[in-house]
Amino acid sequence: MSRRAARGVEGGAGGRPRVSACVVARDAERTLERCLASLAFADERVVIVDERSCDATESIAISAGARVIRRAYAGNVEQKNYALDCAGGDWVLVVDADEALSPELARNVMRWLESRAGAFDGAELGRKTLHLGRWLEYGDFHPDCQLRLFRRERGRFSGANPHGRVRVEGRIAKIDGCLEHRSYANLADQIERVREFSAIEAVSLCASGRRVRWTDLALRPAARFLRAYVLNQGFRDGFAGFAVAVVSAFHVLVKYASVFEREQHGVAPREAAAASARAR
Repeated sequence: MSRRAARGVEGGAGGRPRVSACVVARDAERTLERCLASLAFADERVVIVDERSCDATESIAISAGARVIRRAYAGNVEQKNYALDCAGGDWVLVVDADEALSPELARNVMRWLESRAGAFDGAELGRKTLHLGRWLEYGDFHPDCQLRLFRRERGRFSGANPHGRVRVEGRIAKIDGCLEHRSYANLADQIERVREFSAIEAVSLCASGRRVRWTDLALRPAARFLRAYVLNQGFRDGFAGFAVAVVSAFHVLVKYASVFEREQHGVAPREAAAASARAR
């Protein structure tokens, strides 16, 4: 018997396809309840809890009626593909624990699945980020279309951790509404996330043989700031837009400086791969 048959996810409500909502979570007690409530229309909700999680994430997911699976963290891409393997629906909706569908988007997703899903293999959702007291309308965080809804058999996550993306074979649509992203508790949280993510990215670059020149250190952070603040008009978001542009530039600097530091200390690709596992 297949995993899917064993789970026994029955047909979707209203004649629409069966839908599994998949969430990967770690220390997400601040946002998980809102996330799962926005997915109440799904035929099942699967939460993959990182075993490193040490807050109330698991109990919140259980209380919400989700199917909870604890798993050792193997990387963001690997965790999400594991969630797809655990899903029983014909379609999957992959949402991060710090995201939630707005009521409008949830309604539009259900209507789209009932009336238009047969002609497509996936759908993009428009994501908007709340940071420093405002919804960001410009800069690098907007517009931010995310391919998150797709036929389970036609999509897989790929790319470099920690920010892999799903690839879907077939036609892609766009569903109106807002995927609300509450990624950072505050500016300090964003900077801490930069430290964590840049470490993972640096060891991945080093393991792939990527070499860093002084021009990378001098020009790439400046280019990122100009793109976010000027080209993408982050200045129109006020202080929040300026802060996002500065921290984005800092992220680029730390990532490439970390690769450069490893090169100077002679970290070999094999050692870098081992370090990547520790960093995750």
